[in-house]
Amino acid sequence: MSRFNERQLIGLIVTVIISAIVIGLAIFTLANLKVIPANYTLYFYATTWFVGAVLVAYLVSEIVKSRLGNFIGASNATSVAFITRLLGYIIAFIGFFLLVHISIGAALAAGGFAGLVLGLASQTVLSNIFGGIMLLFSRPYKVGDRITISTWQYGLIAPTYPPKFFSNDFLIPGYTGVVTDISLLYTTIYTDDKVPVKIPNNIMVQAAIFIHNSEELRKIRSKYEVSKDLDPETVIKELKPRIEKIEGVLEVDIKVLETTFTTYILGIDTLAKSIFEEPIRDQVLRITMKTIKELQIGNGQKQLAKS
Repeated sequence: MSRFNERQLIGLIVTVIISAIVIGLAIFTLANLKVIPANYTLYFYATTWFVGAVLVAYLVSEIVKSRLGNFIGASNATSVAFITRLLGYIIAFIGFFLLVHISIGAALAAGGFAGLVLGLASQTVLSNIFGGIMLLFSRPYKVGDRITISTWQYGLIAPTYPPKFFSNDFLIPGYTGVVTDISLLYTTIYTDDKVPVKIPNNIMVQAAIFIHNSEELRKIRSKYEVSKDLDPETVIKELKPRIEKIEGVLEVDIKVLETTFTTYILGIDTLAKSIFEEPIRDQVLRITMKTIKELQIGNGQKQLAKS
């Protein structure tokens, strides 16, 4: 999302153009006064052109994204803005070489060792740019999509839960949020924690990407520790129909995962139509706590009756 509105962007473009003209006139005046050597004048002009052209290309791309967003959608507008910015940068480079009277072919041919050194030094930046171009054409995701990004290693984390010393559960490490921007170097994600994260495009190209949508089905596991005073068959019989009534829950499977000396661990697996896990897990745990409490009270009353 742009930090400036459209009027401010236009004002910045005009300011950049006027500034470039003023700097050009200053260079011309200083060159005539012999303050600047004549041999270096073209390089000052070229540098002024390059900086001004890059700034204008960036600002124009922001205007394009703002203007077209309401007509072709935020995702397509971002792609058009991306291409606009890339073309602007290319024009800036071409203009720089023309102003210093170096043809593009000669510049490429004369790169030699310097080009190799610069290429190695900037390989991360270049990989981000090419990664951005690949993302633009392959479109594995678009602006507005809610996605989860896992690094190229695709690792799994095995968490442990008290009172357990091991676990057969696995978590996929990653960042989850809504894509807000795709630029030449970075993809910006507004995470579920309400924090914007900029991820380099070369990482995005290598990453595993999970695309979430409103029709998504999620398997959500909740765990609850129950005293062995309560029979697990009775607990499951009472608990399952209550959880099945939760809105969005399609299937419920409850099993005993393991035991301690005085308790056993219930694993409550729900298949739910939901983007987020937490709201479903919250309701499952609330219902479980209420059900266990009722069963404990009933069990206590039975014991009192027997005594």
